[in-house]
Amino acid sequence: MNLDLSGRRALVCGASQGLGAACAHQLASQGATVVVLARTADKLREVSRQLPAAQGQRHGFIAVDASDPAALVDAVRQEIDRGGAFHIWINNTGGPAPGPAHLADPTAYAAAFTQHLVAAQSLLQQLLPGMREAGYGRIVNVLSTSVKQPIANLGVSNTMRAAVANWAKTLAGELAAEGLTVNNVLPGLTRTARLDSLIAHIAQTTGRSVEQVTAGMLASIPARRFAEPQEFANAVGFLASPAAAFINGVNVPVDGGSTGNL
Repeated sequence: MNLDLSGRRALVCGASQGLGAACAHQLASQGATVVVLARTADKLREVSRQLPAAQGQRHGFIAVDASDPAALVDAVRQEIDRGGAFHIWINNTGGPAPGPAHLADPTAYAAAFTQHLVAAQSLLQQLLPGMREAGYGRIVNVLSTSVKQPIANLGVSNTMRAAVANWAKTLAGELAAEGLTVNNVLPGLTRTARLDSLIAHIAQTTGRSVEQVTAGMLASIPARRFAEPQEFANAVGFLASPAAAFINGVNVPVDGGSTGNL
């Protein structure tokens, strides 16, 4: 099975910690040159420094706020001009704040739409020419199992993740003949700062302890444990590889069996 990404360039968004950082490490271990992107330069510099690097791999980072599509496009365009085209794009961005859908301010939906879909579309149009020229493109969207089954108390997130999933499915059909694939990977409950924040929010709003909320979450997972970020990154690394050339337009849950449907 060919997992080798030598000679490929990968852009990993939301990579200053958690799932994004794990994906960056996985792609680098498969031979890709990786550029990590997020808002905080110091964190990105450290993530980039820790990536595996063999001969020919010169990793880097882009510090930019992905919620500003104009700034995002400008920063990525400069990186393409400097270092060359990207062949792999891990589209990952932080989720909206938790809360019921009916209580969310309409501006929260508008802001999330800009951050998750408008920014992604803007970035897509910068990355496509290089992928097309190479005849190789892997777009992997980091979404949520809410694409298959909405998650309570994540109203805005459920809505935006579904929108991005359908955007991706549409692109998969449009770009397949050019050797490009578009897939979604759906993390379940994974040991990240995002999970810690969600547990704390639920505990605060329900009057339960953090331990009680954690125990309830674990009971909902058939595997009876949270995933590790690297377990999620393994799936991303496969979909980014030559071995996954005929896998296109799918949602892949990495959730220990939690999602209640196929």
